[in-house]
Amino acid sequence: MADMDRIAGYGTADSRTDARGAVTPRAALLVLGVLLLHLAFIASYLGALHDPEPDRVPLAVVAPDDIRGELVGRLDGLPGGPLDAGHRAKDAADARRQVERRDVDGALIVDPTSITDTLYVASGGGSSLAQALTEVIREAEAAEGRSVTVEDVVPAGDGDSRGLSSFYLIVGWCVGGYLCAAALAISAGARPATAGRAVRRLILLGVYSVLAGLAGAVIAGPVLDALPGRVAALAGLGALVVFATGALTLALQGLLGIVGIGVALLLVVVLGNPSAGGPYPYPLLPPFWQAVGPALIPGAGTWVARSIAYFDGRDVLGPLLVLAAWAIAGAALTVLFARVRGGPRSSLDELSFH
Repeated sequence: MADMDRIAGYGTADSRTDARGAVTPRAALLVLGVLLLHLAFIASYLGALHDPEPDRVPLAVVAPDDIRGELVGRLDGLPGGPLDAGHRAKDAADARRQVERRDVDGALIVDPTSITDTLYVASGGGSSLAQALTEVIREAEAAEGRSVTVEDVVPAGDGDSRGLSSFYLIVGWCVGGYLCAAALAISAGARPATAGRAVRRLILLGVYSVLAGLAGAVIAGPVLDALPGRVAALAGLGALVVFATGALTLALQGLLGIVGIGVALLLVVVLGNPSAGGPYPYPLLPPFWQAVGPALIPGAGTWVARSIAYFDGRDVLGPLLVLAAWAIAGAALTVLFARVRGGPRSSLDELSFH
């Protein structure tokens, strides 16, 4: 009986010891961080995408001068402010060019000799935005006893019926860059020991980025016919997106260790994906996500991918500069953090990727 008591007592104490050893303060903090990231993911996606409403959609208006001012005022004053109708076009041809150049998201051509007007939209820039703009204009026209004919001047491709292929391609490239950097951390430590090893990680990431960019462009284009556009241009964009995401992740790992992987997820996935303008382009998102989307990698990448696929590569300088800034800053900080951590004896001649 005493032996049984000793066994029971030993088991209880041993269980308590095992429990304390299994859940260290550091592990508990990491689990808490995961929970917060998890909840941020839910809040960000639901906050951005649960109730899309048009907000100041850029619209060019072509109308006779004697009625244009009143018409623009009426459209700008619609409940909820769905339109920004102050964009001027000389004529229908100029309005069409503005839509094709991504200067505006739509154009309304008023015919004073008829009760039917024409609306130009571009579903290649996002079919949900084209649909929302069409609904707003039809309601506004019906209230005035008029109707509207819709012309899609930049239609999405047959293999891209909802205009989402660009977004999913960018998401795939971002995941690849993130996973490549995370794999390096798992195999060789989150923080490279020297600047030389950090440079070699970046070189490996660069090679991976080129291969991933080319493969993704070929899959999206010739293989699946999901996106039109030049394969070389898409491949270049893919390489830049993958490298920017991977370099950002490497830099955060160098600064924060394994926690940096979670921060990279926060920037790219939790904040970046719902604000990228994929399912719902920027004018359909709430103000916060409209503001941060263009400055993050998924948003800049999605904009450029759609421009390459449907708009002959127009209006891409700003987003490309955003992607280049993330790539350059990520690479520079990766080396800087490794140099600070490794000290002055770190060498570029080392042969390890650790």
